[in-house]
Amino acid sequence: MTSSTQDHTYTVTLIGAGRMGTLIAQSLEADGGFEVIGTYDVDSADQLDGQAPAADLAIDFSNRAALPHTLAYVRRCGCALLSGTTGYDESELAQIRSLGEKSAVIHSANYSLGVAVLRRVTQEAARALADWDVEIVETHHNQKADAPSGTANLLLDAVDPTHKADIAYGREGMVGARPKGQIGMHSLRGGTVAGTHEVHFFGTDEELCLIHRATSRQIFVNGAVAAARRLMTREPGFYTFDQLMFED
Repeated sequence: MTSSTQDHTYTVTLIGAGRMGTLIAQSLEADGGFEVIGTYDVDSADQLDGQAPAADLAIDFSNRAALPHTLAYVRRCGCALLSGTTGYDESELAQIRSLGEKSAVIHSANYSLGVAVLRRVTQEAARALADWDVEIVETHHNQKADAPSGTANLLLDAVDPTHKADIAYGREGMVGARPKGQIGMHSLRGGTVAGTHEVHFFGTDEELCLIHRATSRQIFVNGAVAAARRLMTREPGFYTFDQLMFED
């Protein structure tokens, strides 16, 4: 790879030219430790297969349709990968994780430090309140394509790490009494909401609600850039956001 040993400037290929991609490019430039040498969107992602110059780091906040090209680029260049694209199925996530055999790789549905703490607190609450009913509600802007959000799925994993619970994706009609152990997942869409996530724990005569509210996308950008700095110091492997931000 071609990082500068004197000023520690790492070259970056940015995949995703939308709002998040634009903010990330601006923040990387302001950081001073990164130089963006190419930006690609879904329509130009095929250039990653052989034409795009090799970089030290690929940052992907695009669309799942670009994944084959992202995979091809990382394999060809041997660069690190920071992925924030959501909507992948398990087989696609497995392909991303497999890149960790030769490159330093992170994929996270959310790069907010506050959300990372929310996930940890949710995990602790779910263990302590194992008999309580749980409902997860996420709210996003009216242009978001996937539902539930990747962050809501992270919170679901925190509540149900074994993936054995009955999940109700909204309810309609005469559904009857709520089955014990069922987890409700609800997606709201409207306006320009950057992202709100709520985890409700309902017990007898009491309720605990954990909430994270984002007021702008910049919090995700800041977390992604901070994670990128740490990723560039790691050996090949697949890392979680928690590992990069909370573990030495």
